[in-house]
Amino acid sequence: MRIVDELPLVSGHTPPQPLVSHTPTPAAMDGAIEPSSESPLATPDSQPPQGAISPRPSSSSTVHLPSRSRPEMNGHTLGALQTRSNGALSGRPSLLRAKSDFGPRHELAPPESADEASSVEEHFKIRHGWDDQLNSDEYNNLLTSTFFMYYTDKKHETGGNPKSNDSAYPLQEWRMRDRLKTVSAVLALCLNIGVDPPDVIKTNPCAKEECWIDPTVTSQTPGHTPMNQIGKALQTQYEQLSMRTRYKLLLDPTTEETRKYTSTLRRNARNERVLFHYNGHGVPKPTSSGEIWVFNRNYTQYIPLSLYDLQSWIGAPSLFVYDCSDAGLIITNFNKFAEKHQGEFEEARRRDPNVEYVDFGDCIHLAACREKESLPTNPELPADIFTSCLTDPITMAVRFFILQNPLPSNVKIRDAHDIPGKVSERRTPIGELNWIFTAITDTIAWNSLSKPLFKKLFRQDLMVAALFRNFLLAQRIMRVYHCHPVCHPEIPQTHDHPLWRSWDLAVELILAQLPDLQAESRGEMQYSYKHSDFFSEQLTAFEVYLTQGAVEQKVPEQLPIVLQVLLSQVHRLRALILLSKFLDLGPWAVNLALSIGIFPYVLKLLQSQAMELKPVMVFIWARILAVDQSCQADLLKDNGYQYFINILNPSYGIPVLNASEHRSMCAFIVAMFCKDYTQGQRASLSTELVQSCLNHLKDMENPLLRQWSCLCLSKLWVNHEEAKWVGIREMAYERLCELVIDPAPEVRASMLYALSAFLGIRDITVQVANIEESIAAMVLVMTNDGNSMVRRELLIFFSVFILRYKSRFVVAAFEQFSEEANNDLYLKMEERNGDGLYMKTRSNANGNSNLSSSCSQNTIYAAIWKEMLVMSVDPHPEIARDAGIVVDYVLVALLESPLAKLVQPQFDDILRNYSVSRPGGRTFEEKPVQQPSTPPTPSKEPSYLSLFGGLRRTASVAASLKIWGTNDSSTSPQKSPGRTKTEDLHAPPVDASPHVPEKYHVEEEPKTRGFVPRNLSKAPELPLKSKFFEWSVEYYREPQMKPSESDEPGSTYYNGRLWRRNRNDKIIAETQPLKDVAAANRWDAPRGYFDNLTQPMKMCFHQFEDHLVVTDNRDTVNVIDYSRSATRINCFSNGNPADSKITQVRFINEDDQACLMTGSSDGVIKIFRDYDTKGKTELVTAFRALTDLVPSNKNAGLVFDWQQGRGLVLVAGDVKVIRVWNAGTEICTSDIPARSGSCITSLTSDQVEGDVFTAGFGDGAVRVYDQRQKPATAMVKVWKEHKQWVTNVHLQRGGQRELVSGSRSGEVKLWDIRMDKSVKTIQATTDTLRTLSVHEHAPVFAAGTQRHRVKIFNINNGQPVSYFEPYSGFLRDRSAPISATAFHPHRLMIAAAALHDNHVNIFACHEPKQAAPVAIKTVKLWDGNQSSINRSSTFA
Repeated sequence: MRIVDELPLVSGHTPPQPLVSHTPTPAAMDGAIEPSSESPLATPDSQPPQGAISPRPSSSSTVHLPSRSRPEMNGHTLGALQTRSNGALSGRPSLLRAKSDFGPRHELAPPESADEASSVEEHFKIRHGWDDQLNSDEYNNLLTSTFFMYYTDKKHETGGNPKSNDSAYPLQEWRMRDRLKTVSAVLALCLNIGVDPPDVIKTNPCAKEECWIDPTVTSQTPGHTPMNQIGKALQTQYEQLSMRTRYKLLLDPTTEETRKYTSTLRRNARNERVLFHYNGHGVPKPTSSGEIWVFNRNYTQYIPLSLYDLQSWIGAPSLFVYDCSDAGLIITNFNKFAEKHQGEFEEARRRDPNVEYVDFGDCIHLAACREKESLPTNPELPADIFTSCLTDPITMAVRFFILQNPLPSNVKIRDAHDIPGKVSERRTPIGELNWIFTAITDTIAWNSLSKPLFKKLFRQDLMVAALFRNFLLAQRIMRVYHCHPVCHPEIPQTHDHPLWRSWDLAVELILAQLPDLQAESRGEMQYSYKHSDFFSEQLTAFEVYLTQGAVEQKVPEQLPIVLQVLLSQVHRLRALILLSKFLDLGPWAVNLALSIGIFPYVLKLLQSQAMELKPVMVFIWARILAVDQSCQADLLKDNGYQYFINILNPSYGIPVLNASEHRSMCAFIVAMFCKDYTQGQRASLSTELVQSCLNHLKDMENPLLRQWSCLCLSKLWVNHEEAKWVGIREMAYERLCELVIDPAPEVRASMLYALSAFLGIRDITVQVANIEESIAAMVLVMTNDGNSMVRRELLIFFSVFILRYKSRFVVAAFEQFSEEANNDLYLKMEERNGDGLYMKTRSNANGNSNLSSSCSQNTIYAAIWKEMLVMSVDPHPEIARDAGIVVDYVLVALLESPLAKLVQPQFDDILRNYSVSRPGGRTFEEKPVQQPSTPPTPSKEPSYLSLFGGLRRTASVAASLKIWGTNDSSTSPQKSPGRTKTEDLHAPPVDASPHVPEKYHVEEEPKTRGFVPRNLSKAPELPLKSKFFEWSVEYYREPQMKPSESDEPGSTYYNGRLWRRNRNDKIIAETQPLKDVAAANRWDAPRGYFDNLTQPMKMCFHQFEDHLVVTDNRDTVNVIDYSRSATRINCFSNGNPADSKITQVRFINEDDQACLMTGSSDGVIKIFRDYDTKGKTELVTAFRALTDLVPSNKNAGLVFDWQQGRGLVLVAGDVKVIRVWNAGTEICTSDIPARSGSCITSLTSDQVEGDVFTAGFGDGAVRVYDQRQKPATAMVKVWKEHKQWVTNVHLQRGGQRELVSGSRSGEVKLWDIRMDKSVKTIQATTDTLRTLSVHEHAPVFAAGTQRHRVKIFNINNGQPVSYFEPYSGFLRDRSAPISATAFHPHRLMIAAAALHDNHVNIFACHEPKQAAPVAIKTVKLWDGNQSSINRSSTFA
């Protein structure tokens, strides 16, 4: 069973963590002090200990983090039942990954002597006291722990949108809507015993027995003629197949008798099936003109009976069995007459549309032989061999085996009739043999026939199914005697199917015991029957299929056998477990199981009280209901739903380790039972069920249980007022609102989904209104949630709430309108700032008389309305689109209300003002109206929202007017005045306008997967429809017990990951020994030069791919492949609103398939996947990381630092806090006060342990924070040696872990967090320091100056190493300041660009020839097998 780790409780801040994965190897830390390229300290091997083998390739390592303490599947952190046989955790994020930032994970060669080792150790020192980590056993163990991928699970790949109907697996019809019964049967025996027909020449001796009775032996009992005995025997054999069928014997019938009885039976049968069994051994063969033979009254003549007449009498649906020579001819002629009848019916229908229609296509025929074939006359066989095969298959099959057995045996041919036991008792020999025969023939048919034909012949009618199973035996036996049975509909030949060998083995094993069994029955000896191993062996074969053959959705041969095994208590549990594993493969497997007929069995097992069956029954039913919701009525019929409600109760014991996972499945089953099914809601409703779901909300170990408990409540509440009142009595809404900061985004979304369903009690009493207002107030804080799925569900909740209180929102919108008009916002359009944000201070208490008298002030309605305006310009396009519908709905209602005459002039005025061109020389392209991206305006008054802290941002009403007049949706409100014209030493560098005009949204803006723009021609409708439940259901349609195909060794994805891991190791092994070269050689070797087309402002190298990402001073992102002549491979728009720009760019998940994270000056962080593929780039997620923006004349925009090891994003900028966002939970886990009135200009953190981070400020201060402390006391160090704006501060990931900061004055300082003063000061330049970059491993940093020069310095001695000037093209400005520099994390490369120029230069360090051999390393080749490592020295 899967082990459930603990999820942390989210509190004010992230709990302290031990050392996290990323840590430098000695090779990455020794800097310029290292005397040789070989380190004496061997890096601990990253292979897990013996027995902890992972089945997946890996390329980095970390620890289990609080945000992701379990692998995720379908957005959840739990699965069901056992994961895999080796117990390894499954799920995409839990990969063993390479320690990419810090050098190779392989062991370096040992030093040549102990003296050498000790001498090197004496010189090897790490800053900040972190060298102790190298000798820590705990640290070494953590190097082999799990590395998590972020923003790659299902909720980000799908965005919370369920699969479309095209891509979803279609539900196949498995129920027998047209199930039939064979209610009547005519058994016509034309034997005429003692008289041979004229066209038959019999051998001597020949086959005589009919129904195992020799007609030549007369009975001594009066009235028991051989004919009567044979007729009764045949009826008895048919009754073994179907007891409920009414049989009529016609012994040597006449034409009149045949007509009379067949017509009567059809009349009584109505639309059910009638069987006509014809034995023609005593009459001539069928004629080619379509006749069979019966007798006259005196039995002196053979009378032909036309099949055309027989069709008319018997009608359809019918079943015909022909046991005579030349029987195939009957089927041929019957079909000809059926076509003739068809034509006559169509003609009659034209004359009279009400004429009764008979479809002769629904007639089934079984014939003993083909046309022109005669029945076998072998005296060892019965004369009616075909009938014997069909009605007494076990006796016939055993007899055939005895006849075919070439080995001498004590078993005689008559022993086939003496197998002890009853056919109906499966634990007796003949009962078990019959059971095996049924399973084998069912399986052969399942594997040989098309599924519709199998369904018709083997599942529609019990009699037809039994006869066709036995017909397969007839095919096998009679072809040995040169006779080929035929049927209609035609089925393929199955005589050579491999399973017949299993049947022969089962017969042989029973016959081997037969003498002893017979002796035991005579009382001669004690003998206990040894049961067959057939079923256990077939279950083993099915198990092998599940482990090996289920990759390509290959149909398992043994599935019908598994169905038969469910009838046996001995093998039932094992069969159910294997069946659950099969159903876990996906909807295709569920459809197969349903089509084979599994449903009646699992439905009946709900009546069983066996505790050991409960876990597996829960699992099976969850998989069935995930695919087919139509089973609700079946669950209601016999109170089957109560089975799952009982298990859902926390006090109910369930014999399984992961009981909470099975309870989550029960919650899912109950939710599906109630979905769109009023009877299910009424039946399920009970206080106990509601209490059970509410109690499970406290289970912090299983987010899946919390999620489905919410969804179960939601389906109980939908349009069901009685259930809502139960929820009110149990205070369910308050319990749900406690989940607003639940660690799992899916749980938060499901909570909002449940609350949306809870709204809507018809009578809005004061109590109901107060409850609904309190709910809205409690969830309002979730507008800041980092997960788009959660924000969308919040938007849907608001849409329901707004529709319910429509008139109040119309008033709130009107008063917001009036407020903006009174504030005269639009007269200040020319006053802007660099980030496009309008900063408005809070009005004082006695500020506006209109506001003080407004109806909506300080109400939840005004607060929600302003939040709706914010959401209408959400950075996530789907949320902005849907919020625009809600806003437009309210504004349309406002214009249709009595307030319209007051608001219409202001409306027109706003539209006129917003359509005026903006002043200034910069232009930008207007975006389509349905894709708004206006940044919010911080214009909220200190009213209701002050409860949630700080100055918040909202959009103006005008920015939300998307369906009237203007197409300009990129408008950004202006900023308050206050920027001084004079030079400010603490201000950021002010750049002149670039020479080339630049625009916004020049390139295509990536959208989320499956994004559909809004249809503006369609009127807005509320409430919005949620897709979250359908998306959540998909979890139970996906495999949970086995890894996904991409994680299976040998798959394309797996091989790609393995290749990337080896490539990463190679790069690290090649680059680590070159660090001492970096501080002693020139850095002016050109490696690339390209035109960015726009002004480069921020740059970032990928660690392993040959990718350089360059962003401009607008919103364009360029991706450059510098491996071959610096080629642009992709460019796209970040979607920034006007007057904002990209201020930071980083890669995440670099060890595998990286995503690109961008931060913008409007406070938004976006993450893109497939950033390097033109046309395939997609937005993964987007959220406002900063909302409480502070008015300032010194703008830093947004700065962030990404901690891959802990999955944290540290975000700061023009705010007074450093906000810590958890990538796993996607919520802000803590706001750490910056303790400064100045803006934060740069952030850097310790990527190894992840606890300590450092911030540089606009006033020159550098502060150190420790996340392990409480937020109020997190600042542990402040240095104020810089006197001007801190250009950058950076903490090396490798090398000696130097902490370097630089200010605009040109000073660069080195720090040790244990010291109160700087360790070293380097005057990098006498003019303005424009940029500062530090290499992650090598002891060098680069300073970009005001005078178009990039200087490289040695960190250890502070001396300049090299300098270069970026090439700017012919006749370009050679004095332009440097705008951006960036080191490659591993290679000795640097990229640089200057202002007023679009070109980017890449330079490298000159590597001396004698240094080349140093790069030859022995690197582990990862082959996916963690226990065996191949060593090779091919990486030179």
